[in-house]
Amino acid sequence: MLHSGLIGRSITKSRSPWLHEQEARAQGVALSYELIDFTQRSLDDAALPSVIQDVSDCGFAGFNVTYPFKQQVIASLDALDDSARIVGAVNTVAIRDGRLIGYNTDMSGFRQSVIEGLDGAPMDRVLQLGAGGAGAAVATALLSLGVGRLDIADIDMERVSGLAAMLRARFGAEKVAVRAPHDRDTVEIDGIVNATPVGLRSNPGLPIDAARIEPRHWVADIVYFPLETELLGVARTKGCRTLDGSGMVINQAASAFEIITGMAADRDRMRASFFTA
Repeated sequence: MLHSGLIGRSITKSRSPWLHEQEARAQGVALSYELIDFTQRSLDDAALPSVIQDVSDCGFAGFNVTYPFKQQVIASLDALDDSARIVGAVNTVAIRDGRLIGYNTDMSGFRQSVIEGLDGAPMDRVLQLGAGGAGAAVATALLSLGVGRLDIADIDMERVSGLAAMLRARFGAEKVAVRAPHDRDTVEIDGIVNATPVGLRSNPGLPIDAARIEPRHWVADIVYFPLETELLGVARTKGCRTLDGSGMVINQAASAFEIITGMAADRDRMRASFFTA
């Protein structure tokens, strides 16, 4: 039997076990996908290296990583794939002969989600909320899709400044602007993307004042539990074009499944599994 799992906080409702185990079962392979929830287990963030060592010692083929460890995990890895090096964050780890190799499938997952769900949407100027590990992947995806200027806001100025510097080095200084923590002005904005944990079932609320959302905006949220976040509910009520987190999670999960198991994933089948979980 193959073993994999997910390391993060407040992940007991994650659909990842269902997605991975169902896809393996459809291919005639037994796979056990374990949720390692630091909140549920009352673990401090500092326990991450020892948890990763335990997972490796238990014979896992690999594991996924989510909030808040997508950047912290890098220090515990032996190597990074180009996908993780470009983004500066890891959400998938393959274990091969005792070596831990980090990948990022969030970027390609979100990128494909935008292609599928926001075709033709204006991308001259986009406001992104959140500059953490997921935010780094989302920002890279947006700029790779041709966003004219990406404004990034985060409560941690050091974190957002670091992300902006990395993105400017790759895409150009004029492509990225840093917003002050509470600067959520949307007058010149085409689209709004939530890449923060605000909106999760465990962290409800709006990441931006509802009054800042106008019918002309498109609004995307990477949160997928719940699928209909308060942000998307407000946006739909106002007539905005919206994109929920399902496309990102399905596409990133399919790529992660391939990296961890070495088997090709059927994305249509995984999409069907997601909506029947």
